[in-house]
Amino acid sequence: MNPAASIVDRLAGLAAAPTVSLVDRVYASFVSVETPLPIGPVLVAYTDRGINYVRPAGDPEQFAAAYRDRFQQPLRMPARAPRSLTEALRTGRTAQLDYDLRGLSAFEQAVLRKALEIPRGETRPYGWIAAEIDRHRAVRAVGTALGHNPIPFLIPCHRVVRSDGTSGEYGFGPELKRQLLAAENVNLDEIHTLAGRGWLFVGSDTTGIVCYPSCRHARRVTPAHLVGFRSVNQALAAGFRPCRHCRPVVAQPA
Repeated sequence: MNPAASIVDRLAGLAAAPTVSLVDRVYASFVSVETPLPIGPVLVAYTDRGINYVRPAGDPEQFAAAYRDRFQQPLRMPARAPRSLTEALRTGRTAQLDYDLRGLSAFEQAVLRKALEIPRGETRPYGWIAAEIDRHRAVRAVGTALGHNPIPFLIPCHRVVRSDGTSGEYGFGPELKRQLLAAENVNLDEIHTLAGRGWLFVGSDTTGIVCYPSCRHARRVTPAHLVGFRSVNQALAAGFRPCRHCRPVVAQPA
């Protein structure tokens, strides 16, 4: 059996995962994968434990050299991409893939795994991740961890934005971040317009639920029933309750 193929088959989610050989543990593999993203094809590296490095497609030798410098592990290119990987890139549903986050701190791993929970077509502010991992005051550290994300596009750090709806920084430039979000039908201009009115959160006066503006439930509310709030606390005071899907952050006491 081709040792590289055993890794591909495991990542493809076969019912019986083949035994990982010693060669698989020594070498990492990488593939070039076509995507529907504005970035085009990407190079994806993975170990026997999962995907651990992604970059826009370029010179494979430069990619392999950058990988060796970062991970101190030799890299080789197998014959084909995992089926589950190509499907995840097509649909944007990447949370089910296996990721190898060894070498990252526990905090960085928590940040990246939380980013995986943000659905395609939605965004969350940096403070949402900080609150979700119970590190409310670590908003800047969350931004730093996302900025060092070794697996962009698959771990969707581009879906984390500023609280006012603007895109914020991105390792490949803010314009690409906006393009990635636009490709997922996120309307940043509309969110920013709402923020300019002081509406960082929106609710429905018929359901009494308050959400982030990009939440799939918020986007169903007709303009006649849309109510805006600067904070979740303000919405709570008005009798609204937080959405269970997007889980907007309730401000903590100082």
